Amino acid sequence: MTVQPEILDVLRRPLITEKSSVQMADGVYVFEVDLHANKLQIAQAVRDVFKVKVAKVRTIRMKGRKNKRNRYGYFNESDWKKALITLEKGETIELT
Repeated sequence: MTVQPEILDVLRRPLITEKSSVQMADGVYVFEVDLHANKLQIAQAVRDVFKVKVAKVRTIRMKGRKNKRNRYGYFNESDWKKALITLEKGETIELT
C-alpha cells in the first residue's frame, strides 16, 4: 500500500524536546503539522505512515514569534500547529 502525497503533507516533522521525550514513555508523540489539517486528517496520516493505532489527537495553534532583524526592523515567524498524538496501549513509533 502506498501513501498518498496529500497524507504526507499533513505531518511536517516530529518535535523532539525534553518534555516530548518524557511524554513518549506514556505513548504521546508530538508533531508539527499543517496549519489547516484537522484531527481526523492527522490521525489518518499517522495511521498510514507509521502503521499504528491512534487513540486520541489534541491540537494547539502556536503563534509565530516576533524577532528582531536589526536595529530598525522586525520580522514575524509564521504561525504553526502542534499535534499531540496518543497511541493505543502497546503501540510505539520509532523516531530516530
